[in-house]
Amino acid sequence: MSTCSRRSLLLGSGAAAAAATRTGRASENLQAAEVAADFAIRNKGVRHSVMGWCFKPMAAVTLARHARAIGLQGIEGIGRQDYPAVRALGLAISLVGSHGFARGPCNPAYRDETEAKLRDAIEVAAAVGSRKVITFTGMRFEGMDPDRAAADCIAVWKRVLPLAERQGITLVLEHLNSRDATHPMKGHPGYFGDDVDFCADLIRRVGSDHFKLLFDIYHVSIMNGDIIRRLHEYRDLIGHLHTAGNPGRGELDETQEINYPAVMKAVTDCGYHDFVAHEFIPTWDDPILALRQAAMVCDV
Repeated sequence: MSTCSRRSLLLGSGAAAAAATRTGRASENLQAAEVAADFAIRNKGVRHSVMGWCFKPMAAVTLARHARAIGLQGIEGIGRQDYPAVRALGLAISLVGSHGFARGPCNPAYRDETEAKLRDAIEVAAAVGSRKVITFTGMRFEGMDPDRAAADCIAVWKRVLPLAERQGITLVLEHLNSRDATHPMKGHPGYFGDDVDFCADLIRRVGSDHFKLLFDIYHVSIMNGDIIRRLHEYRDLIGHLHTAGNPGRGELDETQEINYPAVMKAVTDCGYHDFVAHEFIPTWDDPILALRQAAMVCDV
């Protein structure tokens, strides 16, 4: 059999298997065999973390134990009540949550609330030894003037940054996709900061070393593409990274289009060596094996 014929057969078999079921079993059958059950992160190019909300209903402490065994160094997206227990296991809180993506500083109705929640999150981060707090623009609203909304965002962030700077905390602004309307956490129609280039411009206008970009590879893939070029373009602005497979926000496996080994090489080539949090929604029967596979694919 020729190489081309064999490749066509394999691709055809893979497509058939993927189409056979949407429970995750097909994807697991295709790739799980490639993941050693005892694989642990070998390289130190980045610090791996995991997003807790993706693995619910698994308890945060249970997830943290598995993450630690794989070699991850951090966890985020969990309740603050779980911070002491996961820190006792040796994991860092890689990112502290604040005001959420829906009610953000672009809307005058939420400016004071956003500022108060950011200040609180900064204090929490300092108390638990985390160096980062997430922030968002918020959602578009009826009658919004985009220029005024951008200025309002900048004003709120500038008001809280002196506190962040004193505490040694960096705020990271997350770009989100507004394209995927299939699931409340796969996309966010109406999100104001849905263009990563626009978010980068906001960060430059804020002008602080303690205000950076949360470069979510999944969201950038959907809205902008050209991931590797943009990693290099914004290398001096990037303060945090998230992963997930596109489309579907599933595993970093052969069913999605992002070439994570090449992307992660670009990440380290850009000089970024801090936390990369795996924020995919597991579809495999074994979600921890899926997390192990993500760590393996991104082990740089």
